Amino acid sequence: MTEPKSAFLRALSRRGFVHQCTAFEALDAAAAAGPIAAYIGFDATADSLHVGSLVQIMLLRRLQRAGHKPIVLMGGGTTRIGDPSGRDSARQMLSEETIERNKQGIKGVFEAFLTFGDGPADAVMTDNADWLTPLGWLEFLRDYGRHFSVNRMLAAESVKRRLEREQPLSFLEFNYMALQAYDFLELARRFGCVLQMGGSDQWGNIVAGVELARRVERRALFGLTAPLITTASGAKMGKTAAGAVWLNADRLSPWGYWQFWRNTEDADVGRFLRLFTDLPEDEIAGLEATGGSAVNAAKIRLANEATALLHGPGAAREAEATARRTFTEGGQGEALPSVAIEAPDLAAGIAAFRLFRMAGLCDTNGEARRLIRGGGARIDGRRIESEEHKVTPSDFPAGAALKLSAGRKRHALVRLAD
Repeated sequence: MTEPKSAFLRALSRRGFVHQCTAFEALDAAAAAGPIAAYIGFDATADSLHVGSLVQIMLLRRLQRAGHKPIVLMGGGTTRIGDPSGRDSARQMLSEETIERNKQGIKGVFEAFLTFGDGPADAVMTDNADWLTPLGWLEFLRDYGRHFSVNRMLAAESVKRRLEREQPLSFLEFNYMALQAYDFLELARRFGCVLQMGGSDQWGNIVAGVELARRVERRALFGLTAPLITTASGAKMGKTAAGAVWLNADRLSPWGYWQFWRNTEDADVGRFLRLFTDLPEDEIAGLEATGGSAVNAAKIRLANEATALLHGPGAAREAEATARRTFTEGGQGEALPSVAIEAPDLAAGIAAFRLFRMAGLCDTNGEARRLIRGGGARIDGRRIESEEHKVTPSDFPAGAALKLSAGRKRHALVRLAD
């Protein structure tokens, strides 16, 4: 492939964001000719996005940094249906109240990555509930249903996978592709949007929107997907032993977020610097070339840059300082996740495995017991030898907290409540 003419597609190509594109050269020409508008949709299935959505958010950031207009589409309408893409079973049906609460939780994260406003390259946020909710079913079938081929819909990867495995696919979910296609057409009408972006699992839905616009209004729209991001060991991006890596600070502390990036596999550092930071490519190449123990400095730079984008530079500096105190100097670090325990609750002693669960280092008491049996649980650096070990007020240093450690990399503090 020749070097793209537009700064936008050059950046995407060089930094590893491009997987598929409906008409790459035509899109490149449009982006080189002047500002374009592009969108990505986010369904409100939880009250926070997680790291798995970060590639899409960074796509919008790259778009804006190249002088184009990002559109963040909240899926207030499509969340009621459930996207079958990338899933083996139907999503849980959510109430309107839950969807609204989730939307409010999700919205704030975009302000850390995008500039919103009324300018030509300022981001806008809209909600597909605005046009899907009043849309009449018979009207939709009459005006748009005839443009969808059931044969093509059945061939979509998200549908075909479920059918091949003989897993249920409801008629409700089957309609998701048509509704997402209509979203693209509606955004083209309202905002002049010409490009839909998303993960590789969205390819079928995106192409359906491109074709609907061509059939209905002879509009030339484009679709572009990013590759599914996995780690060098083959794990899905953002999945850890402790669960999803959330973007909202009330779900995962800035320290926990920083630590996630600090623990990146050596082979992934350069790739993740290109995808998830704004560092120039020549600087990334220099960091990528380091070997041996120097790779840890590159991981710290990755953690600092990624955390600063989401939580701000101050949070990144504090997280690095906490890591230094915790791992290098043997201290505790005030930014570590913490839990406060009432002294009366400790009077008779509290099982250490319960503290590990309460501090969020283990999801269940059983998991905490297994951690202790395996020798991976420590309190203030001392290994817990017995599942029956109890912690009492006398274990707390005067005016200080206990540091719980699950393995070498996950830590939390237990404090006595005031």
